[in-house]
Amino acid sequence: MSTGTDALPCLGVVLAGGQSRRMGCDKALLVWHDHPLIEHQLALLRATGVDDAVVSGTRPDYHGVADARAQAGPVSGLAGVAHARNGDMQWLVIPVDMPLLQPALLQRLRAHQPQAPCLRFAGHVLPFRLRVDTRCRSVLDTLADGDDPRARSLRTLQQTVGLAEIPLAPNEMTQLTDCNTEAVWNEVAR
Repeated sequence: MSTGTDALPCLGVVLAGGQSRRMGCDKALLVWHDHPLIEHQLALLRATGVDDAVVSGTRPDYHGVADARAQAGPVSGLAGVAHARNGDMQWLVIPVDMPLLQPALLQRLRAHQPQAPCLRFAGHVLPFRLRVDTRCRSVLDTLADGDDPRARSLRTLQQTVGLAEIPLAPNEMTQLTDCNTEAVWNEVAR
C-alpha cells in the first residue's frame, strides 16, 4: 500500500511507560482477547504495515526503550526512542490503552498529508504520526529536559513541530476510547 510517506521508514511506537495510577494496575498487562494489551497494540501496529514496532517505556519483556528522563511523561519516552533509533523516519504513535483502534484508522494517519510534521485526528492528541528528523529530535530533547510538566506534554510537542489534523467520522470515535480507569476498561472489555 502506498502511503505517501513511503520515502521514509515508519516506526510504530506504543506508549507504555506510564504508572497507570488511575487504573490501579499495569494497563499494559491487562488481558485483551487472551493476550496482554501491550502485545495486542504491537500486533495492531504490525497489521497497519509499519516497518518495525517498539515499546516506549522500561519493559524488559518487550525490549522497551527507557525514557530519556525517568518519570517525565510521554515526551521523555519519545525522546528515549529518538536516542535509540537513528535516521529520519515517520513514527506512528499509539497509547497502550486504546484497544479498540483498528488498522484502517491508523493507515489513514500514515497516508494523509505526508508533508505534515505531525498529523492527528481533529481534537485528539492520540494516536498521531510524527516526522522524526533532526529538528524534531532537538524539540524532543528540549521538551524532555524542561522542568514544567505542561511543557513536556504531547500537545506541546505536536504544536511545536507543526500540527495538522484530519477529521474523524462519528462512527470512528469509539476507536479512540482510552481505558484510563477500571470503569472504562470494564465497559470496553465486556
